[in-house]
Amino acid sequence: MKICTGNVEKTNPSYGDAYVSALLGDATYLNPILATDSASATINGLVYNGLVKYDKDIHIVGDLAESWEIKNGGLEIVFKLRKNVYWHDGKPFTSADVKFTYEKLKDPTVKTPYSADYMLVRKVSTPDPHTFRVFYKKPFAPALESWGIGIIPKHIFSTSQEFNSHPANRNPIGTGPYRFREWKTDEKIVLDYYSNYFEGRTSRNLGKGRLYPYIDRCIYRIIPDQAVQFLELRNGSLDSIGLSPDQYFAYDEFFIEYNKFKYPSFSYTYLGYNLRNPLFRSKKVRQAIAHAINKNDIINGVLLGLGCPATGPFPPTSWAYNPNIKDYEFNPEKAKKMLKEEGWEDIDGDGILEKKENGKLLKFQFTILTNQGNKSRELCAQIIQHCLKKVGIRVDIRIIEWSSFIQHFVRPRNFDAVILGWSLSRDPDQYIIWHSSQIDEDKYNFVTYINPKVDKLLEKGREVFNQEERKNIYWEIHRILHEDQPYCFLYYPEALVAVHKRFIGPQVAPLGLGWNFIYWYVPEKLQRYKITM
Repeated sequence: MKICTGNVEKTNPSYGDAYVSALLGDATYLNPILATDSASATINGLVYNGLVKYDKDIHIVGDLAESWEIKNGGLEIVFKLRKNVYWHDGKPFTSADVKFTYEKLKDPTVKTPYSADYMLVRKVSTPDPHTFRVFYKKPFAPALESWGIGIIPKHIFSTSQEFNSHPANRNPIGTGPYRFREWKTDEKIVLDYYSNYFEGRTSRNLGKGRLYPYIDRCIYRIIPDQAVQFLELRNGSLDSIGLSPDQYFAYDEFFIEYNKFKYPSFSYTYLGYNLRNPLFRSKKVRQAIAHAINKNDIINGVLLGLGCPATGPFPPTSWAYNPNIKDYEFNPEKAKKMLKEEGWEDIDGDGILEKKENGKLLKFQFTILTNQGNKSRELCAQIIQHCLKKVGIRVDIRIIEWSSFIQHFVRPRNFDAVILGWSLSRDPDQYIIWHSSQIDEDKYNFVTYINPKVDKLLEKGREVFNQEERKNIYWEIHRILHEDQPYCFLYYPEALVAVHKRFIGPQVAPLGLGWNFIYWYVPEKLQRYKITM
């Protein structure tokens, strides 16, 4: 038997072994409709399938849908669903599950940030168990991509139990290559291969037994510190981690048993302001802060050159990236002047800027929050703290465990400023991040950015199918966000990953690493773990 794993053909791959990786934070929901964090997304991506997905070259291909037809200028999509697809409990997957998922995405009582992608849907229908039709009110350019969201099982969730707190959010049933086995909070999440997984089963080989995934078990350990993860990697107890730049450049002998991968991540890191805070209401003040921050110190001192300064919400590898944007120069004196023009001066001589507001003296001091375990973000906060001190702004830094950070600070908007990052969809539509309708709790516009012009551009960008026309729209969005500075866009990082050499198949493609994970295998003589199901 020969199996193609991208551009490399491997003969007689072996079954068995386990893949042990690490997450900086615990998952929140093992439900793709509710999950908003990267840890949950990692697990959900193995447990659930969407109707479509991206292939290694960033082309949309079928997943649960074997084909589709776009009609009436994009106002209708007819999906033909795969047959012989089964949920992990053995129940058949049908179009009723897709309709149910859609209904939950539209349900105002469901705490999902993704509902905006489905508000332009006029109606859906299920003519038969393997056909799903969706009708739009108006053209919606990201429509096809939006059906990449994980489909959830109707027979599990259509019970009297409340959806947001349903037990299946911690004990999921999916259609994906791996089925849920165990979740020990703040310790680990364990998945086992699903023996009846549909992908790769054709009329020619159906019934010949298990094909793939080849790896029996995936174990994701919750280790909320990159330094501790690295120690575990050196000890050989982890098969893969995301590396920090200094770890990537560590001594070669640390990586004798590991392959290192480096490629452009489709993401950026930012300093986001709570725009309800009176300190940050003025655009000119936010621009002054941008002039005060030395991004080159961050790129060279934190990323060690493995990244570049960010100018806006689209990475340089995106067709929506505007190359004409000139970043704010590092100029502390200009920053001081701009702050003074906005009424900020050191009135009492304590080195901190003040401003009289409503008869009171308001000091320019605030706290930056970021998540525990991400050394790059912590160092970034320290550089920003040092830079802003020079222009009269006092910054405190608070490092918080990931789950608490998201649940108790970001979601309820209980922060002055945060350092976070976005891993982005390949379609440049960022409606759910920037549109003023997305400022409620459980939505992604947690900095409370409101700009009617950007709202209109975001709406228009969704309705245009021609890429050149869309590019002009997103270039303008890039320009406005750069000017408004609701975030100080800090950097576009390189993705840095280590994977144990016993795994055959890891390959970097335009989509990144891990796109072909179900094809990875370990030769039998190199396997470490004997798995008992």
